[in-house]
Amino acid sequence: MNSKNIAHDEGLSAYPHPDGHRQAAQLELRHVSKRYPGQREPAIGDLSFTVPAGEVCVLVGPSGSGKTTAMRLINRMVPLSGGDILLGGRSVLDREPRELRREIGYVIQQIGLFPHQTVAENIATVPRLLGWPRERVQKRVQELLVLIDLDPGEMASRYPAQLSGGQRQRVGVARALAADPPLMLMDEPFGAIDPINRMKLQDEFLALQQKVKKTVVFVTHDIDEAIKMGDRIAILREGGVLAQYDTPRAILARPADDFVAQFVGADRGIKRLSLTTLAEIRLLAPDGRAPSRTLPERASVKDALSMLLTAHGEPLGVLDGDQEVKGLVTLSHLERLIAEEADGDEGETAQERPAADGRAEAAEAQTGAEA
Repeated sequence: MNSKNIAHDEGLSAYPHPDGHRQAAQLELRHVSKRYPGQREPAIGDLSFTVPAGEVCVLVGPSGSGKTTAMRLINRMVPLSGGDILLGGRSVLDREPRELRREIGYVIQQIGLFPHQTVAENIATVPRLLGWPRERVQKRVQELLVLIDLDPGEMASRYPAQLSGGQRQRVGVARALAADPPLMLMDEPFGAIDPINRMKLQDEFLALQQKVKKTVVFVTHDIDEAIKMGDRIAILREGGVLAQYDTPRAILARPADDFVAQFVGADRGIKRLSLTTLAEIRLLAPDGRAPSRTLPERASVKDALSMLLTAHGEPLGVLDGDQEVKGLVTLSHLERLIAEEADGDEGETAQERPAADGRAEAAEAQTGAEA
């Protein structure tokens, strides 16, 4: 997806920014509950957390933890049994459901594109329903195709069956962004994509999020995806009980209990390495020789460690934005840095913890079920 900052702020807004453009909105769940008829236990008992505007919150947990139910309560695809949900300080219960859904972008694993509509027509779904002028809709479609790195001249007139899985998923994201919503809901959006393209789409979405800065609730069953995608992670137990809500770094360093520790995995120390880039660590000075293996400084320490383990002891060169060798890392050097970080975590108290590190069904959800 192209991260060029073009007019992603075109939409009508119930959450205006002082300059007249739409902004992200804070999302707050207050003692939310959901009980289905005929079931002894609630799907969600008493769930509360807040997602600051412009952040990605990932919901993760075992089967039966209510991840998708919680998401569908937000846009009223499922009615609340108790509690309240506030978007931009306003209760979703004060909004007519179809109107609310048109204010919320929605992306699902199955993508949900209309098969008999072109790419352009799919992307234009919500702006058309909102009554945008034809010229404005066309302009928005063109801009979004550029934003997601698809050639408008080549792709706009194609049908979903003529696209690859990754291209369809990009179009699904573009459709969710079309009316510039203050909130996006993403229910395992990359779950049906092969591992290589899944990683690419994750990276592209994170680059896109740096530009559009939406509030995002992202559901996944994959803790590694949660760590990569989330500014904050909500780990749920069965019954929708919140086990821990914190930044990925804090959860990996200080699991709230044994359930969280087991859920994130025994390799949580290794997982933490994926949260730090080579640009953030002290590097060894270049020795004047051209290293045989290199990585860009935006690569993670985990990537560097993996490469070093197969490099037979050779130093790894770290390249800056100009593709010049900025410094070197070696296996022993990383070992020292990792040990220092572990010692620092043990001495950190709860009060010293850092703040968050800022980083079909879909058709019904977005169109509000035209009926």
